[in-house]
Amino acid sequence: MATLAQGSTAPIADDNRFFLRAAIAMTIVIVAGFSLHLAAGRSSFSAPPVVHAHAIVFMGWVAIYLLQNIFAATNNRALHRRLGWVAAGWMVAMVVMGCAITAYDVRVGHVPFFFRPQHFLVFNPLSLFTFVGLAIAAIRLRRRTDWHQRLHYCGMSMLLGPGFGRLLPLPLLEPVAFEVTFVALMIFPVVGIARDLRVRGQVHPAWWWGIGVMIASFMLMEALTYSSIGDALYHFVATGSPGAALPGLAFGSPPPRP
Repeated sequence: MATLAQGSTAPIADDNRFFLRAAIAMTIVIVAGFSLHLAAGRSSFSAPPVVHAHAIVFMGWVAIYLLQNIFAATNNRALHRRLGWVAAGWMVAMVVMGCAITAYDVRVGHVPFFFRPQHFLVFNPLSLFTFVGLAIAAIRLRRRTDWHQRLHYCGMSMLLGPGFGRLLPLPLLEPVAFEVTFVALMIFPVVGIARDLRVRGQVHPAWWWGIGVMIASFMLMEALTYSSIGDALYHFVATGSPGAALPGLAFGSPPPRP
């Protein structure tokens, strides 16, 4: 989260206002994407408990990230610090539920048809692990506001895929639906760089570290998907389930029109 400690060459208040606006924009992307899916009848409250638990945990993080930026912008140190400890523990639940829902979707054959099931099984958890890694780095650097804010921002950007994925016409973008989604979520770090250039006159090195980690993660996702490791992982997760009938590296069929 955006810490309140000193450590930026730019005015802290200006940085806090920028990151608050960005947090609001990220929240809008997530809420709009899932709301559109619900309104279109592609989501239902009759989903299994694991789906609801996953939604509560991840939407909870969106609320935490937004609140932390609100507390930073309003200089509410006490609440910011207390919620920060909650956020650190909350990420454990995110890892558990993120992996659980991915395995569930693969096993029941509910992977969106414009994603290869094996690719989905790789990029979903790795996106989450990348977010956690960046968040841990941000927490360790919590006394250096400039680094802390930017690393958390990059980490949060990694979680925007499901939001953008529901706003973009991904069924029309097969076979590069995931790659297009990744490009879309990279818009936020690029905006951060542009803002630094305008306000500071230079790019803060935290952006290069954050974006470098994000791109390295993307390349690892692509490499693992089409490797023997990806094959073995898909076999391990899908064996003994309806999902095993689906080839790991083949796209599914679109659902029938109502």
